[in-house]
Amino acid sequence: MKILIRNGRVIDPASGRDAAGDVAIADGRLCEALSGKPDRVIDATGLVVAPGLIDIAARLREPGYEYKATLESELDAAVAGGVTSLACPPDTDPPLDEPGLVDMLRRRAKVLSRARVYPIGALTVKLAGERLTEMAELAEAGCVAFSQADQPIADTQVLWRALQYAGTFGFPVWLRVEDHWLARGGVAHDGALATRLGLPGIPVFAETIALGVLLELVRATGTRVHLCRLSSAGAVELVRRAKVEGLPISCDVGIHHLHLSDLDLGYFDSHCRLVPPLRSQRDRDALAAGLSDGTIDCVCSDHTPVDEDQKQMPFSEAEPGATGLELLLPLALKWGAQQKLPLATVLARVTSDAARVLGVHSGRLQAGAPADVVVFDPDAAWRVSAEALRSQGKNTPYIGYELGGRVRYTLVAGNVVFEQT
Repeated sequence: MKILIRNGRVIDPASGRDAAGDVAIADGRLCEALSGKPDRVIDATGLVVAPGLIDIAARLREPGYEYKATLESELDAAVAGGVTSLACPPDTDPPLDEPGLVDMLRRRAKVLSRARVYPIGALTVKLAGERLTEMAELAEAGCVAFSQADQPIADTQVLWRALQYAGTFGFPVWLRVEDHWLARGGVAHDGALATRLGLPGIPVFAETIALGVLLELVRATGTRVHLCRLSSAGAVELVRRAKVEGLPISCDVGIHHLHLSDLDLGYFDSHCRLVPPLRSQRDRDALAAGLSDGTIDCVCSDHTPVDEDQKQMPFSEAEPGATGLELLLPLALKWGAQQKLPLATVLARVTSDAARVLGVHSGRLQAGAPADVVVFDPDAAWRVSAEALRSQGKNTPYIGYELGGRVRYTLVAGNVVFEQT
């Protein structure tokens, strides 16, 4: 199928292109120009044409948690948010620790023909932190990296062996840094607000101590490690120094942590119960600045749909997580406006920079690249409501907010998978 997207503001962060123009698509790939008449013309006057968003952390809840969300509902949400590629963590039920489970997930996603799904394999069997998985077999089945999701590896020697093994074969390891013992039982940032509300806290040094240990292991093994969901100013500074040193690391931040702080917990708002916890305003500002200057490589939605029953509980008992696939673009645009950044820089953090971390060829508008494209109106405002979200998970702190940035078309492999005119 031949598609011509005309008269848009074409932004390709990978090449630095930001100019009015057309985008041509043929046989599922971008091309310089079409030969013959297009099968469809999309008028993008007044709209931005950019690479499809790449979200490196989105829980799809299959297999095992279909009562919270289904693959179909969440991939619908993804394309409605302009997300054309996403990585799903391994904390399904059962975890993604066997090739058959990975193959099943990829086949299901392919049948649905919406966003591209890249599974992250379990680093240890059942995510128990004890025995290593068969990483080579999981990689052959389609896993692009290996992770523990939010489950800890309490035994540092097991973590060391895991990095050694992964490094031998060149497998990337994605880890969220948090000292299991220091964080145990905590549900909020360890600060004045948690004390006032009587909530057990998780101190910042639970993150920085674990990060210090991991950086030492990276120095010893040389394994490429991606740090998932940084939450503190201290962690940003440690990463900044490690990058100057030349360690093979990258990192991301969840989109909610760029805008919210522990003060947003208010009177025990369970929609703000997140992992890692929302921290102080100083930490939030350091994360936003770190993403701006490139210390933090990319931003993700950390999409975690939760059923309503699990959110309508006391704060300490509520299940953590927030939906984010449909909010990634507008919240990224909001962050960019606050930091006074060019639109191309903002989009880079959710396209080309995320593609580099994930190790895929998407995230660019260049001839021969996959025709994964989003067309959006950066100025169109919309009100976040449960009815407006396609995700089965309606759990978000932004219900009632008015955000700018509305997706008009999403294309994956040259096919229009979402449109709103």
